[in-house]
Amino acid sequence: MQEILSTLPQVLLDGLTLGAIYAVVALGYTMVYGILELINFAHGEIFMAGAFIGTALLFGFVDIGLALNWVTLVLVLIFASLLTGVIGVGIERVAYRPLRTAPKLIPLISAVGISFILQDVVRFVAEYKTGNYIVTGQTIFENKIAIPAFSVGGYEVHASAIKSNTLIVIGIAVLIMIVLDIFVNRTKWGIAMRAVAQDRATAALMGINVNKVISLTFFIGSAIGGATGVLYAQQYATINPFIGFILGLKAFTAAVLGGIGNIRGAMFGGLLIGLLEVFAAANLGILTGGALGAEYKDVFAFIILILVLIFKPAGLFGQAVKEKV
Repeated sequence: MQEILSTLPQVLLDGLTLGAIYAVVALGYTMVYGILELINFAHGEIFMAGAFIGTALLFGFVDIGLALNWVTLVLVLIFASLLTGVIGVGIERVAYRPLRTAPKLIPLISAVGISFILQDVVRFVAEYKTGNYIVTGQTIFENKIAIPAFSVGGYEVHASAIKSNTLIVIGIAVLIMIVLDIFVNRTKWGIAMRAVAQDRATAALMGINVNKVISLTFFIGSAIGGATGVLYAQQYATINPFIGFILGLKAFTAAVLGGIGNIRGAMFGGLLIGLLEVFAAANLGILTGGALGAEYKDVFAFIILILVLIFKPAGLFGQAVKEKV
């Protein structure tokens, strides 16, 4: 117990950071599924594209002698969001809209195909520009905030340090989630999205432009995915064209855990998966007497998911998703 508690603050911070990234990416999955009942498996690659776009912009700013600070970070977030949002709309228009009436397996295969195309395009561009598809990004905030040692109930908690980037990632991710929740629940376009998700045909009869709503959904989901890619690159520095696959899979898992189609469920599921993953990475060896190491962290998280879905198949917040009739 002493070993677990001694690193708990650092584990919680790292888990919240990773969980916030999972949560925002999961929102893109759950928004598209809520309206089209389509799993957009290309969403992880849109996240990856946002990481590369943001990194390329920061390198460009350095090349022209521009200082890297809050202003440049905001500019990069806005530009990466807009560009990945446009990419998302383009993917919907080219790869999904013509298949809207096709059997559900066909758009799913199309999504996987788009995913591989985006991976290879980004890999080609990265290798052409840098000679390597693995890129070390340009981070902005590297200073650390010290946390002194303290004791709780007789247990000693080690001193640790928080990177400024960690607090920035958590803060911006939480802000994105709050703004999106307000948008979906309290704006005209948000009401239109929920109407289309409930019954597309009836929404069209009520005068809602379904195609515009779907395009807007893809734009918003892809834009926040791209912004999260920028935050990921700032936090973890090294990126490659394949980061979107495994992270996208975990974000999709978070959406399922929270209740696919439920926005607040996706937020909670992402935070929970992140916390479980980092806790397992730090403490599996201690809990199992050395039998399992940090490399089994994914197994730990997915076992939790399986257990939840066995006893609650709709996910933790599944009751909040209205069934279509």
